[in-house]
Amino acid sequence: MKTEKPQIEKPEYVPSRRKRIQREIIAWMWVILIFLLINGTLGQARVIPSGSMENTLLIGDHLIMSRLGYDAGVPFTHWHVPLWRNPKRQQMVIFTPIVAQETSDIIKRVIGLPGETLDIHDGSVWINGQKLTENYTTGPSETYGMHTPYKIPENCYFVMGDNRGNSYDSRFTGCVPRNHIIGTPVLIYMSLEASPDAWETGQLRERFFAYANAVIHPSTVRWKRLFTTF
Repeated sequence: MKTEKPQIEKPEYVPSRRKRIQREIIAWMWVILIFLLINGTLGQARVIPSGSMENTLLIGDHLIMSRLGYDAGVPFTHWHVPLWRNPKRQQMVIFTPIVAQETSDIIKRVIGLPGETLDIHDGSVWINGQKLTENYTTGPSETYGMHTPYKIPENCYFVMGDNRGNSYDSRFTGCVPRNHIIGTPVLIYMSLEASPDAWETGQLRERFFAYANAVIHPSTVRWKRLFTTF
């Protein structure tokens, strides 16, 4: 009879500490790269700091913005490239500032398209002589000194806030060039009742206390607004 040779188990390979660190770094680099790709080309988060879009959007609404087809850019930089999609009338859009005193991205509703003639009278907006039906506005539409009728330049969009009496929009700043439009809101993922100061740019301390207060007092969360889509 043949005797079987005993099998010698190979010792389990244990990577060195240096190898483990290298693998961990590579894994995190992939995570960061995927995040940058999504953040730069697909979607980003935004928060509403003012009441210019009431009652459609409230102060403290936290939004997911889709950039798909509108814009691609490098996160945390001002470098971006407009893509193939163009906004439609009455669609909400997010755009980069067009006047010097504004520092954060802005959300308004597209009212007039390139090449159209826009007029405002009798509390309503008129496009090419036709009254625009708007069931989302708060208050009548006024010119506030804007000269009308207004011919919208090519590659430019006339935007207004839904809260017509409290919106710094194209009636004051002029139309928004297409290359400033970076996306459109798609979802409210959080909505908090807090001081408007908490949502202003750079107010990290106030924002931290707003989130902490929501944990302690869940009633400050507007639960019914969560996961509202547009």
